[in-house]
Amino acid sequence: MSEYGFTKQIGISYDKALEAIVDELKKEGFGILTEIDVKQTLKKKLNVDFPKYKILGACNPSFAYKALSTEENIGLLLPCNVIVYEKNGKTILSVMKPSVAMGMIDNTELGKVAIEAESKLKRVFDFVN
Repeated sequence: MSEYGFTKQIGISYDKALEAIVDELKKEGFGILTEIDVKQTLKKKLNVDFPKYKILGACNPSFAYKALSTEENIGLLLPCNVIVYEKNGKTILSVMKPSVAMGMIDNTELGKVAIEAESKLKRVFDFVN
């Protein structure tokens, strides 16, 4: 596990993991604002091969509103990123820790929003195996 995210190897395929994580995020009030297919982008832009790797920009509108109302430049750290990738034939799931990202800002109210969002993201992370 990294200091700035929750990371684990999961026992389902890459495609099933993407489906499962999106479904679980929805249950916790998150939608996907962006989806970056790193493998496809690197092939197109640099003509290099890269393993399957997707970055999902997850957003919970309620938390985003609270965060933006508390600290208007917090948009620099939004949305909450979730990544799914393959490494050595295994599927890896990683979810950012909003408390770490927003912890660099000295704002107690923002910290409360980050902890609340992180608890929901952790539930999603824990559910997908």
